[in-house]
Amino acid sequence: MSGLRVIPTWRHGQERLYVCATDGRSVAWYDREAGRVNLLSVDLRQDVLAVLGPFLTGPVAVGPPPVPTPAELARLTLHPDDDLAPNRPGEALLIDLDRDPKSAHRLRTDPRRRALLVEQRTGEALDQLEGGGWRTLHSVPLPGGDRIHHLVIGPGGLFAVRSLDARRQRVLVADPMVTVGRHDARPLLRRVRADAARASYALTAEVRPVLVLVEPARLETTAPPREIRILEDTDLPGLARFGGLLKPADVEALHAMARDRHIWSRV
Repeated sequence: MSGLRVIPTWRHGQERLYVCATDGRSVAWYDREAGRVNLLSVDLRQDVLAVLGPFLTGPVAVGPPPVPTPAELARLTLHPDDDLAPNRPGEALLIDLDRDPKSAHRLRTDPRRRALLVEQRTGEALDQLEGGGWRTLHSVPLPGGDRIHHLVIGPGGLFAVRSLDARRQRVLVADPMVTVGRHDARPLLRRVRADAARASYALTAEVRPVLVLVEPARLETTAPPREIRILEDTDLPGLARFGGLLKPADVEALHAMARDRHIWSRV
């Protein structure tokens, strides 16, 4: 992979050198104090080491980010206001509707209510994966008023999931543009990838982007989208078939980290 660049940052009082792709996505980071290069994508090992070469000081360990120790997890005991685990699907929309319900006599249905139903339908399907060792956080807040609709962690890895209302409409995907019915095309795939990149940065683990189409009439693509899954809501149970990446202890450790609201404050 060409075009990788190194960006120095300070995080939690420690210097880290992040390796970023041309689209700004983090693919690795080097912790000089720990002498470790943490790879978010093992396929890029040689490219990452090549671009980090001038910055490495002595022997380094190379591999996926380490799972938090029990002592680190103990420090993640959260105040209820900081714990994202109780969030319901569409939590942010529920709060917004409660604060500003609008008039019941409007001629047009409040679009937030349909958006809420879409997130709830997706969230309920994802919550049903829990029996297979998966964990889902809903409505994860990000700086700037953004949010990740659903963050899914399980044996098959980590996924940032965004729901899209496509009720009985044709969906055309021409990466990064998505067109639903007669609406204007939007660069939605760029947004979904950005969600995953920010989650990867927060958790120092590879998070893959997923766009879920709720009740589409049909899906058409001009070419296979790059590094993103596009699923219909009825396909979500199929995520349970993916495995072999994370052990149960890894899933629980990453879930414990991700549920802390403060983790997301700097992404």
